[in-house]
Amino acid sequence: MESFEFLRFSWASRAVHTVACAMLVAVAGCASLPKDVERTPSSAFTDTSDTRLARGLAAAVAANPGKTGVYPLAHGRDAFAARLLLVRAAERSLDLQYYIWRPDTSGSLLSKELWDAAERGVRVRLLLDDANTKGLDEAIAALDAHPNIEVRLFNPFANRAWRIGDFAGDFSRVNRRMHNKSFTADNQASIVGGRNIGNEYLGADSAVEFADLDVLVAGAVVRDISAEFDAYWNSESAYPASSIIGGTPEATSEQMRQAWAKVAEKPESAKYVDAVRNTQLLKQLLGGELSLEWVNARLVADDPAKVLHPPEQTDLHMGPLLEAALGRPERELELVSPYFVPTKEGTAGLRALADRGVQIRVLTNSLAATDVAPVYAGYAKYRKDILRGGNVRLFELKPTAAQEEKDDDEKRQRIGGSSDASLHAKTFGVDRTRIFVGSFNLDPRSARLNTEMGVVLESPTLATRLTDLFDSGIPHAAYEVRLNADGSDVEWIEQTASGEVRHESTPGVGAFKLFGVWFLSILPIEWLL
Repeated sequence: MESFEFLRFSWASRAVHTVACAMLVAVAGCASLPKDVERTPSSAFTDTSDTRLARGLAAAVAANPGKTGVYPLAHGRDAFAARLLLVRAAERSLDLQYYIWRPDTSGSLLSKELWDAAERGVRVRLLLDDANTKGLDEAIAALDAHPNIEVRLFNPFANRAWRIGDFAGDFSRVNRRMHNKSFTADNQASIVGGRNIGNEYLGADSAVEFADLDVLVAGAVVRDISAEFDAYWNSESAYPASSIIGGTPEATSEQMRQAWAKVAEKPESAKYVDAVRNTQLLKQLLGGELSLEWVNARLVADDPAKVLHPPEQTDLHMGPLLEAALGRPERELELVSPYFVPTKEGTAGLRALADRGVQIRVLTNSLAATDVAPVYAGYAKYRKDILRGGNVRLFELKPTAAQEEKDDDEKRQRIGGSSDASLHAKTFGVDRTRIFVGSFNLDPRSARLNTEMGVVLESPTLATRLTDLFDSGIPHAAYEVRLNADGSDVEWIEQTASGEVRHESTPGVGAFKLFGVWFLSILPIEWLL
Protein backbone atom coordinates (compact mmCIF):
# COMPACT_ATOMS: atom_id res chain seq x y z
CA MET A 1 0.00 0.00 0.00
CA GLU A 2 1.13 3.59 -0.50
CA SER A 3 -0.63 6.45 1.27
CA PHE A 4 -1.59 4.23 4.19
CA GLU A 5 1.39 1.93 4.52
CA PHE A 6 2.60 3.70 7.64
CA LEU A 7 -0.81 3.28 9.32
CA ARG A 8 -0.40 -0.44 9.97
CA PHE A 9 -0.87 0.26 13.67
CA SER A 10 -3.13 3.28 13.50
CA TRP A 11 -6.55 1.67 13.45
CA ALA A 12 -6.51 1.03 17.20
CA SER A 13 -8.39 3.28 19.52
CA ARG A 14 -6.75 6.07 21.48
CA ALA A 15 -6.97 3.94 24.59
CA VAL A 16 -4.94 1.21 22.92
CA HIS A 17 -2.39 3.84 21.83
CA THR A 18 -2.06 5.00 25.42
CA VAL A 19 -1.62 1.48 26.78
CA ALA A 20 0.91 0.65 24.04
CA CYS A 21 2.93 3.77 24.82
CA ALA A 22 2.93 2.93 28.52
CA MET A 23 4.21 -0.55 27.75
CA LEU A 24 6.90 0.81 25.46
CA VAL A 25 7.97 3.34 28.06
CA ALA A 26 8.32 0.55 30.58
CA VAL A 27 10.37 -1.57 28.17
CA ALA A 28 12.59 0.93 26.40
CA GLY A 29 11.40 4.45 26.97
CA CYS A 30 9.95 6.81 24.35
CA ALA A 31 12.54 8.45 22.12
CA SER A 32 12.16 12.08 21.08
CA LEU A 33 13.37 14.09 18.13
CA PRO A 34 16.62 16.03 18.56
CA LYS A 35 16.43 19.67 19.60
CA ASP A 36 18.28 22.64 18.10
CA VAL A 37 19.08 20.77 14.88
CA GLU A 38 21.42 22.65 12.58
CA ARG A 39 19.85 22.95 9.14
CA THR A 40 22.16 24.64 6.68
CA PRO A 41 19.86 26.50 4.28
CA SER A 42 20.29 25.85 0.59
CA SER A 43 18.38 26.63 -2.58
CA ALA A 44 18.15 25.53 -6.18
CA PHE A 45 20.89 26.71 -8.51
CA THR A 46 19.68 29.42 -10.86
CA ASP A 47 22.83 29.74 -12.97
CA THR A 48 22.34 26.56 -14.99
CA SER A 49 21.89 28.04 -18.46
CA ASP A 50 25.23 26.54 -19.56
CA THR A 51 24.24 22.92 -18.82
CA ARG A 52 23.48 20.33 -21.47
CA LEU A 53 19.81 20.26 -20.52
CA ALA A 54 19.54 24.05 -20.76
CA ARG A 55 21.27 24.18 -24.14
CA GLY A 56 19.06 21.45 -25.52
CA LEU A 57 15.90 23.25 -24.37
CA ALA A 58 17.02 26.82 -25.11
CA ALA A 59 15.45 27.24 -28.54
CA ALA A 60 12.07 25.80 -27.51
CA VAL A 61 12.00 27.82 -24.26
CA ALA A 62 12.79 31.02 -26.17
CA ALA A 63 10.04 30.28 -28.68
CA ASN A 64 7.48 29.72 -25.90
CA PRO A 65 8.06 32.43 -23.28
CA GLY A 66 6.24 31.87 -20.01
CA LYS A 67 5.05 28.42 -21.08
CA THR A 68 5.86 24.88 -19.99
CA GLY A 69 6.85 21.98 -22.21
CA VAL A 70 5.07 18.75 -21.28
CA TYR A 71 5.77 15.12 -22.15
CA PRO A 72 3.53 12.42 -20.59
CA LEU A 73 5.08 9.30 -19.04
CA ALA A 74 2.27 6.76 -19.05
CA HIS A 75 4.25 3.54 -18.80
CA GLY A 76 6.31 2.59 -15.76
CA ARG A 77 9.39 1.56 -17.69
CA ASP A 78 9.43 4.85 -19.59
CA ALA A 79 9.06 6.69 -16.28
CA PHE A 80 12.09 4.85 -14.91
CA ALA A 81 14.13 5.53 -18.03
CA ALA A 82 13.26 9.23 -17.89
CA ARG A 83 14.49 9.49 -14.31
CA LEU A 84 17.67 7.59 -15.07
CA LEU A 85 18.33 9.78 -18.08
CA LEU A 86 17.87 12.98 -16.09
CA VAL A 87 20.36 11.74 -13.48
CA ARG A 88 22.88 10.93 -16.18
CA ALA A 89 22.34 14.25 -17.97
CA ALA A 90 22.63 16.40 -14.82
CA GLU A 91 25.76 18.53 -14.52
CA ARG A 92 25.01 20.84 -11.58
CA SER A 93 22.20 19.59 -9.36
CA LEU A 94 19.58 16.95 -8.63
CA ASP A 95 16.67 17.69 -6.27
CA LEU A 96 14.44 14.72 -5.44
CA GLN A 97 11.39 14.64 -3.18
CA TYR A 98 9.56 11.36 -2.50
CA TYR A 99 7.11 9.64 -0.20
CA ILE A 100 8.47 6.12 -0.87
CA TRP A 101 11.89 4.93 -2.04
CA ARG A 102 12.07 1.13 -2.17
CA PRO A 103 15.37 -0.78 -1.72
CA ASP A 104 14.42 -2.99 -4.70
CA THR A 105 15.74 -3.15 -8.26
CA SER A 106 14.55 0.28 -9.36
CA GLY A 107 15.42 1.99 -6.07
CA SER A 108 18.87 0.41 -5.88
CA LEU A 109 19.70 1.32 -9.47
CA LEU A 110 18.68 4.93 -8.92
CA SER A 111 20.64 5.07 -5.65
CA LYS A 112 23.75 3.92 -7.51
CA GLU A 113 23.13 6.52 -10.22
CA LEU A 114 22.81 9.28 -7.60
CA TRP A 115 26.15 8.24 -6.13
CA ASP A 116 27.73 8.22 -9.59
CA ALA A 117 26.33 11.68 -10.30
CA ALA A 118 27.77 12.96 -7.03
CA GLU A 119 31.13 11.49 -8.04
CA ARG A 120 30.92 13.69 -11.17
CA GLY A 121 30.47 16.74 -8.94
CA VAL A 122 26.69 17.04 -9.12
CA ARG A 123 25.06 18.34 -5.92
CA VAL A 124 22.33 15.91 -4.84
CA ARG A 125 19.59 16.81 -2.38
CA LEU A 126 17.25 13.94 -1.48
CA LEU A 127 14.18 14.67 0.66
CA LEU A 128 12.29 11.58 1.83
CA ASP A 129 9.21 11.30 3.93
CA ASP A 130 10.21 9.07 6.84
CA ALA A 131 7.04 6.99 6.99
CA ASN A 132 8.31 4.20 4.75
CA THR A 133 12.07 4.20 5.42
CA LYS A 134 12.06 1.38 7.98
CA GLY A 135 15.12 -0.78 7.39
CA LEU A 136 16.73 1.81 5.09
CA ASP A 137 18.85 3.70 7.62
CA GLU A 138 22.12 2.18 6.37
CA ALA A 139 21.33 2.99 2.73
CA ILE A 140 20.30 6.54 3.64
CA ALA A 141 23.42 7.04 5.73
CA ALA A 142 25.58 5.67 2.92
CA LEU A 143 24.19 8.21 0.46
CA ASP A 144 24.38 10.99 3.00
CA ALA A 145 28.06 10.18 3.63
CA HIS A 146 29.05 11.43 0.17
CA PRO A 147 30.24 15.05 0.37
CA ASN A 148 28.04 15.99 -2.61
CA ILE A 149 24.88 14.28 -1.31
CA GLU A 150 22.64 15.41 1.52
CA VAL A 151 19.59 13.47 2.63
CA ARG A 152 16.86 14.97 4.78
CA LEU A 153 13.94 13.14 6.40
CA PHE A 154 10.56 14.82 6.56
CA ASN A 155 8.68 14.51 9.86
CA PRO A 156 10.94 11.66 11.04
CA PHE A 157 10.29 8.90 13.53
CA ALA A 158 12.32 9.20 16.72
CA ASN A 159 12.06 5.45 17.40
CA ARG A 160 14.01 3.86 14.55
CA ALA A 161 13.52 0.21 15.51
CA TRP A 162 10.18 0.48 17.37
CA ARG A 163 8.16 2.85 15.22
CA ILE A 164 5.00 1.75 16.95
CA GLY A 165 6.33 3.78 19.84
CA ASP A 166 5.85 6.98 17.83
CA PHE A 167 2.36 5.92 16.82
CA ALA A 168 1.53 5.25 20.45
CA GLY A 169 3.10 8.33 21.95
CA ASP A 170 3.15 10.91 19.14
CA PHE A 171 0.33 9.84 16.82
CA SER A 172 -0.98 13.30 15.99
CA ARG A 173 2.43 14.24 14.58
CA VAL A 174 3.48 11.08 12.72
CA ASN A 175 0.00 10.77 11.20
CA ARG A 176 0.89 13.82 9.05
CA ARG A 177 2.99 12.89 6.02
CA MET A 178 4.70 14.43 2.97
CA HIS A 179 3.15 12.70 -0.05
CA ASN A 180 4.81 14.97 -2.66
CA LYS A 181 6.79 13.56 -5.59
CA SER A 182 9.23 15.50 -7.78
CA PHE A 183 12.51 14.85 -9.59
CA THR A 184 14.41 17.89 -10.91
CA ALA A 185 17.70 18.05 -12.82
CA ASP A 186 19.77 21.26 -13.12
CA ASN A 187 16.64 23.35 -12.43
CA GLN A 188 15.83 22.78 -16.12
CA ALA A 189 13.63 19.67 -16.30
CA SER A 190 11.38 17.96 -13.75
CA ILE A 191 9.22 14.88 -13.41
CA VAL A 192 6.08 15.23 -11.31
CA GLY A 193 3.10 12.95 -10.88
CA GLY A 194 1.88 9.98 -8.91
CA ARG A 195 4.84 7.61 -8.95
CA ASN A 196 7.10 6.78 -6.04
CA ILE A 197 10.42 4.98 -6.50
CA GLY A 198 9.83 1.23 -6.49
CA ASN A 199 9.34 -1.75 -8.79
CA GLU A 200 5.55 -1.64 -8.66
CA TYR A 201 5.57 2.01 -9.74
CA LEU A 202 8.30 1.85 -12.38
CA GLY A 203 7.50 -1.24 -14.43
CA ALA A 204 9.90 -3.77 -12.89
CA ASP A 205 8.96 -7.37 -12.10
CA SER A 206 6.31 -7.16 -9.41
CA ALA A 207 3.20 -9.09 -8.42
CA VAL A 208 1.22 -5.89 -9.02
CA GLU A 209 2.06 -2.96 -11.23
CA PHE A 210 0.43 0.35 -10.47
CA ALA A 211 -1.26 2.08 -13.38
CA ASP A 212 0.14 5.57 -12.96
CA LEU A 213 0.97 8.84 -14.68
CA ASP A 214 3.86 11.29 -14.53
CA VAL A 215 4.76 14.22 -16.75
CA LEU A 216 8.22 15.40 -17.75
CA VAL A 217 8.15 19.20 -17.77
CA ALA A 218 10.54 21.92 -18.89
CA GLY A 219 10.28 25.68 -19.03
CA ALA A 220 8.43 28.06 -16.74
CA VAL A 221 6.94 25.69 -14.15
CA VAL A 222 10.30 24.05 -13.34
CA ARG A 223 11.44 27.10 -11.37
CA ASP A 224 8.22 26.88 -9.34
CA ILE A 225 8.86 23.20 -8.64
CA SER A 226 12.37 24.06 -7.47
CA ALA A 227 11.00 26.79 -5.20
CA GLU A 228 8.52 24.28 -3.75
CA PHE A 229 11.37 21.85 -3.12
CA ASP A 230 13.40 24.55 -1.38
CA ALA A 231 10.46 25.41 0.87
CA TYR A 232 10.18 21.80 2.02
CA TRP A 233 13.94 21.26 2.20
CA ASN A 234 14.43 24.26 4.49
CA SER A 235 11.27 23.68 6.51
CA GLU A 236 11.09 22.94 10.21
CA SER A 237 9.89 19.41 9.48
CA ALA A 238 12.91 18.41 7.34
CA TYR A 239 15.71 16.96 9.48
CA PRO A 240 19.22 16.22 8.20
CA ALA A 241 19.43 12.44 8.08
CA SER A 242 22.61 12.47 10.16
CA SER A 243 20.75 14.10 13.06
CA ILE A 244 18.27 11.22 13.13
CA ILE A 245 20.26 8.12 12.20
CA GLY A 246 23.84 9.25 12.69
CA GLY A 247 26.72 8.69 10.30
CA THR A 248 28.02 5.49 8.79
CA PRO A 249 31.52 3.95 8.80
CA GLU A 250 33.29 3.99 5.47
CA ALA A 251 33.22 0.18 5.42
CA THR A 252 29.43 0.17 5.73
CA SER A 253 29.12 2.80 3.02
CA GLU A 254 31.31 0.69 0.75
CA GLN A 255 29.11 -2.34 1.45
CA MET A 256 26.03 -0.43 0.33
CA ARG A 257 27.75 0.66 -2.88
CA GLN A 258 28.73 -2.94 -3.55
CA ALA A 259 25.15 -4.03 -2.93
CA TRP A 260 23.85 -1.47 -5.42
CA ALA A 261 26.45 -2.61 -7.96
CA LYS A 262 25.35 -6.25 -7.54
CA VAL A 263 21.75 -5.29 -8.23
CA ALA A 264 22.87 -3.55 -11.43
CA GLU A 265 24.56 -6.79 -12.54
CA LYS A 266 21.47 -8.98 -12.07
CA PRO A 267 19.64 -10.25 -15.19
CA GLU A 268 16.38 -8.62 -14.11
CA SER A 269 18.14 -5.25 -14.18
CA ALA A 270 18.98 -5.68 -17.87
CA LYS A 271 15.48 -4.57 -18.87
CA TYR A 272 16.14 -1.17 -17.33
CA VAL A 273 19.49 -0.87 -19.02
CA ASP A 274 17.80 -1.79 -22.30
CA ALA A 275 15.02 0.71 -21.66
CA VAL A 276 17.57 3.48 -21.30
CA ARG A 277 19.72 2.28 -24.18
CA ASN A 278 16.80 1.98 -26.58
CA THR A 279 14.95 5.17 -25.74
CA GLN A 280 15.45 8.26 -27.85
CA LEU A 281 14.22 10.47 -25.01
CA LEU A 282 17.58 11.83 -23.85
CA LYS A 283 18.94 12.30 -27.37
CA GLN A 284 15.79 14.15 -28.40
CA LEU A 285 15.70 16.23 -25.21
CA LEU A 286 19.34 17.31 -25.45
CA GLY A 287 19.00 17.91 -29.19
CA GLY A 288 15.88 20.04 -28.84
CA GLU A 289 13.89 17.44 -30.80
CA LEU A 290 11.61 16.03 -28.09
CA SER A 291 7.96 16.59 -28.99
CA LEU A 292 6.99 18.64 -25.98
CA GLU A 293 3.58 20.29 -25.91
CA TRP A 294 4.05 23.89 -24.77
CA VAL A 295 1.19 25.04 -22.56
CA ASN A 296 0.31 27.34 -19.71
CA ALA A 297 0.97 25.48 -16.46
CA ARG A 298 0.54 26.16 -12.77
CA LEU A 299 2.11 24.37 -9.84
CA VAL A 300 -0.26 23.67 -6.96
CA ALA A 301 1.26 22.53 -3.69
CA ASP A 302 0.57 22.46 0.00
CA ASP A 303 2.54 24.66 2.36
CA PRO A 304 5.01 22.40 4.24
CA ALA A 305 3.76 23.98 7.47
CA LYS A 306 0.44 22.18 6.89
CA VAL A 307 1.67 19.21 8.96
CA LEU A 308 2.42 21.46 11.94
CA HIS A 309 -1.07 22.94 12.20
CA PRO A 310 -4.54 21.54 12.85
CA PRO A 311 -6.13 19.86 9.82
CA GLU A 312 -8.91 22.44 9.96
CA GLN A 313 -6.51 25.31 9.10
CA THR A 314 -7.46 25.46 5.43
CA ASP A 315 -5.37 28.51 4.54
CA LEU A 316 -2.36 26.16 4.33
CA HIS A 317 -4.13 23.66 2.04
CA MET A 318 -3.72 23.29 -1.72
CA GLY A 319 -7.34 22.18 -2.27
CA PRO A 320 -8.70 25.68 -2.95
CA LEU A 321 -5.69 26.41 -5.20
CA LEU A 322 -6.35 23.24 -7.18
CA GLU A 323 -10.03 24.06 -7.54
CA ALA A 324 -9.21 27.58 -8.75
CA ALA A 325 -6.55 26.34 -11.19
CA LEU A 326 -8.81 23.69 -12.74
CA GLY A 327 -11.71 26.12 -13.02
CA ARG A 328 -15.45 25.55 -12.96
CA PRO A 329 -16.52 22.56 -15.10
CA GLU A 330 -19.16 23.48 -17.64
CA ARG A 331 -19.58 20.27 -19.64
CA GLU A 332 -17.36 17.40 -18.49
CA LEU A 333 -15.38 16.34 -15.45
CA GLU A 334 -13.17 13.23 -15.40
CA LEU A 335 -11.70 12.09 -12.10
CA VAL A 336 -9.07 9.38 -11.66
CA SER A 337 -8.18 8.64 -8.03
CA PRO A 338 -7.07 5.28 -6.62
CA TYR A 339 -8.14 6.35 -3.13
CA PHE A 340 -11.55 7.93 -3.58
CA VAL A 341 -13.44 8.88 -0.42
CA PRO A 342 -15.78 11.68 -1.49
CA THR A 343 -17.23 12.43 2.00
CA LYS A 344 -20.68 13.96 2.46
CA GLU A 345 -19.51 17.36 1.29
CA GLY A 346 -17.79 15.98 -1.80
CA THR A 347 -20.79 13.86 -2.70
CA ALA A 348 -23.03 16.91 -2.45
CA GLY A 349 -20.61 18.84 -4.65
CA LEU A 350 -20.58 16.14 -7.34
CA ARG A 351 -24.35 15.98 -7.33
CA ALA A 352 -24.59 19.76 -7.62
CA LEU A 353 -22.34 19.67 -10.69
CA ALA A 354 -24.43 16.86 -12.16
CA ASP A 355 -27.59 18.88 -11.52
CA ARG A 356 -26.06 21.67 -13.66
CA GLY A 357 -25.69 19.20 -16.52
CA VAL A 358 -21.99 18.43 -16.12
CA GLN A 359 -21.18 14.90 -17.25
CA ILE A 360 -19.00 13.29 -14.56
CA ARG A 361 -16.97 10.10 -14.85
CA VAL A 362 -14.89 8.64 -12.02
CA LEU A 363 -12.32 5.84 -12.08
CA THR A 364 -11.09 4.29 -8.84
CA ASN A 365 -9.93 0.86 -7.69
CA SER A 366 -12.23 -2.10 -7.29
CA LEU A 367 -12.05 -3.96 -4.00
CA ALA A 368 -10.16 -6.76 -5.75
CA ALA A 369 -7.60 -4.29 -7.15
CA THR A 370 -7.13 -1.91 -4.23
CA ASP A 371 -4.13 -2.14 -1.92
CA VAL A 372 -5.96 -0.31 0.88
CA ALA A 373 -9.24 -1.97 1.83
CA PRO A 374 -10.16 0.63 4.51
CA VAL A 375 -10.26 3.32 1.81
CA TYR A 376 -12.59 1.19 -0.30
CA ALA A 377 -14.81 0.85 2.75
CA GLY A 378 -14.84 4.62 3.13
CA TYR A 379 -15.78 5.08 -0.53
CA ALA A 380 -18.39 2.33 -0.88
CA LYS A 381 -20.91 3.95 1.43
CA TYR A 382 -21.20 6.97 -0.89
CA ARG A 383 -21.71 5.11 -4.18
CA LYS A 384 -25.50 5.04 -4.19
CA ASP A 385 -25.82 8.72 -3.28
CA ILE A 386 -23.39 9.71 -6.04
CA LEU A 387 -25.15 7.63 -8.68
CA ARG A 388 -28.62 8.82 -7.65
CA GLY A 389 -27.58 12.32 -8.67
CA GLY A 390 -27.61 11.34 -12.34
CA ASN A 391 -25.04 12.38 -14.94
CA VAL A 392 -22.40 10.42 -13.01
CA ARG A 393 -20.73 7.24 -14.22
CA LEU A 394 -18.57 5.32 -11.78
CA PHE A 395 -15.88 2.80 -12.78
CA GLU A 396 -13.75 0.44 -10.66
CA LEU A 397 -10.52 -0.91 -12.19
CA LYS A 398 -10.35 -4.70 -12.50
CA PRO A 399 -7.23 -6.41 -11.11
CA THR A 400 -7.02 -8.44 -14.33
CA ALA A 401 -6.97 -5.35 -16.55
CA ALA A 402 -3.27 -5.67 -17.36
CA GLN A 403 -3.61 -9.36 -18.24
CA GLU A 404 -6.49 -8.72 -20.60
CA GLU A 405 -4.62 -5.97 -22.42
CA LYS A 406 -1.09 -7.41 -22.39
CA ASP A 407 -1.00 -8.05 -26.15
CA ASP A 408 -1.94 -4.47 -26.99
CA ASP A 409 1.11 -2.28 -26.39
CA GLU A 410 -0.80 0.99 -26.56
CA LYS A 411 -3.41 -0.06 -24.01
CA ARG A 412 -0.79 -1.80 -21.91
CA GLN A 413 1.01 1.49 -21.51
CA ARG A 414 -2.18 3.05 -20.27
CA ILE A 415 -3.18 0.59 -17.58
CA GLY A 416 0.02 -1.19 -16.54
CA GLY A 417 2.00 -4.16 -17.78
CA SER A 418 2.30 -6.70 -14.95
CA SER A 419 0.26 -9.79 -14.08
CA ASP A 420 -2.12 -7.73 -11.96
CA ALA A 421 -3.05 -4.06 -12.07
CA SER A 422 -3.90 -1.54 -9.38
CA LEU A 423 -4.74 2.08 -10.06
CA HIS A 424 -2.34 4.67 -8.66
CA ALA A 425 -2.66 7.66 -11.01
CA LYS A 426 -4.14 10.90 -9.70
CA THR A 427 -5.40 12.97 -12.59
CA PHE A 428 -8.46 15.14 -13.17
CA GLY A 429 -9.69 16.58 -16.48
CA VAL A 430 -12.06 19.51 -17.03
CA ASP A 431 -13.96 20.23 -20.26
CA ARG A 432 -11.26 18.62 -22.42
CA THR A 433 -9.08 21.70 -21.88
CA ARG A 434 -7.36 21.43 -18.48
CA ILE A 435 -5.82 18.52 -16.61
CA PHE A 436 -4.18 17.97 -13.22
CA VAL A 437 -1.34 15.47 -12.75
CA GLY A 438 0.14 14.99 -9.29
CA SER A 439 -0.01 13.23 -5.93
CA PHE A 440 -3.41 14.46 -4.70
CA ASN A 441 -6.08 11.83 -4.01
CA LEU A 442 -9.75 12.67 -3.64
CA ASP A 443 -9.88 11.73 0.02
CA PRO A 444 -9.73 13.40 3.44
CA ARG A 445 -6.09 12.41 3.97
CA SER A 446 -4.84 14.31 0.93
CA ALA A 447 -7.11 17.24 1.67
CA ARG A 448 -6.46 17.64 5.39
CA LEU A 449 -3.53 15.57 6.69
CA ASN A 450 -0.80 14.96 4.11
CA THR A 451 1.05 17.48 1.98
CA GLU A 452 0.56 17.12 -1.76
CA MET A 453 1.62 18.69 -5.05
CA GLY A 454 0.97 18.59 -8.79
CA VAL A 455 0.64 20.64 -11.95
CA VAL A 456 -2.45 21.95 -13.70
CA LEU A 457 -1.88 22.04 -17.45
CA GLU A 458 -3.96 23.94 -19.98
CA SER A 459 -3.54 21.08 -22.42
CA PRO A 460 -6.46 20.13 -24.65
CA THR A 461 -4.28 17.32 -25.98
CA LEU A 462 -3.78 15.57 -22.62
CA ALA A 463 -7.26 16.43 -21.32
CA THR A 464 -8.87 15.01 -24.46
CA ARG A 465 -6.67 11.92 -24.19
CA LEU A 466 -8.13 11.32 -20.72
CA THR A 467 -11.65 11.76 -22.11
CA ASP A 468 -10.91 9.32 -24.92
CA LEU A 469 -9.64 6.81 -22.37
CA PHE A 470 -12.96 6.99 -20.55
CA ASP A 471 -14.73 6.56 -23.89
CA SER A 472 -12.84 3.48 -25.06
CA GLY A 473 -10.27 1.93 -22.73
CA ILE A 474 -11.74 2.22 -19.24
CA PRO A 475 -15.10 0.49 -19.92
CA HIS A 476 -13.16 -2.67 -20.84
CA ALA A 477 -10.54 -2.41 -18.11
CA ALA A 478 -13.00 -1.65 -15.32
CA TYR A 479 -16.35 -2.61 -13.89
CA GLU A 480 -19.01 0.06 -14.29
CA VAL A 481 -20.96 0.50 -11.08
CA ARG A 482 -24.64 1.26 -11.63
CA LEU A 483 -27.81 1.36 -9.60
CA ASN A 484 -29.90 -1.78 -9.98
CA ALA A 485 -33.38 -1.74 -11.51
CA ASP A 486 -35.20 -0.46 -8.44
CA GLY A 487 -32.36 1.82 -7.30
CA SER A 488 -32.03 0.08 -3.94
CA ASP A 489 -28.45 -1.13 -4.42
CA VAL A 490 -25.54 -1.15 -6.84
CA GLU A 491 -24.43 -3.71 -9.41
CA TRP A 492 -21.22 -4.13 -11.41
CA ILE A 493 -21.30 -4.35 -15.21
CA GLU A 494 -18.34 -6.07 -16.85
CA GLN A 495 -17.67 -5.79 -20.59
CA THR A 496 -16.44 -9.11 -21.97
CA ALA A 497 -15.83 -10.56 -25.43
CA SER A 498 -19.19 -12.29 -25.22
CA GLY A 499 -21.10 -9.24 -23.99
CA GLU A 500 -22.09 -7.64 -20.71
CA VAL A 501 -21.86 -9.61 -17.49
CA ARG A 502 -23.79 -8.34 -14.48
CA HIS A 503 -22.47 -8.89 -10.93
CA GLU A 504 -24.92 -8.41 -8.08
CA SER A 505 -22.19 -8.50 -5.43
CA THR A 506 -18.67 -7.09 -5.31
CA PRO A 507 -16.75 -9.07 -7.96
CA GLY A 508 -13.45 -10.84 -7.40
CA VAL A 509 -13.49 -11.09 -3.59
CA GLY A 510 -14.73 -13.53 -0.98
CA ALA A 511 -17.18 -13.24 1.87
CA PHE A 512 -14.47 -12.69 4.50
CA LYS A 513 -13.08 -9.63 2.74
CA LEU A 514 -16.58 -8.27 2.18
CA PHE A 515 -17.31 -8.63 5.89
CA GLY A 516 -14.07 -6.82 6.71
CA VAL A 517 -14.99 -3.93 4.45
CA TRP A 518 -18.46 -3.72 5.98
CA PHE A 519 -16.96 -3.68 9.48
CA LEU A 520 -14.49 -0.96 8.53
CA SER A 521 -17.28 1.10 6.99
CA ILE A 522 -19.06 1.44 10.34
CA LEU A 523 -15.95 2.56 12.23
CA PRO A 524 -15.39 6.33 12.75
CA ILE A 525 -12.15 6.37 10.74
CA GLU A 526 -13.06 8.49 7.70
CA TRP A 527 -10.82 11.31 8.94
CA LEU A 528 -7.84 8.93 8.62
CA LEU A 529 -8.60 7.85 5.06
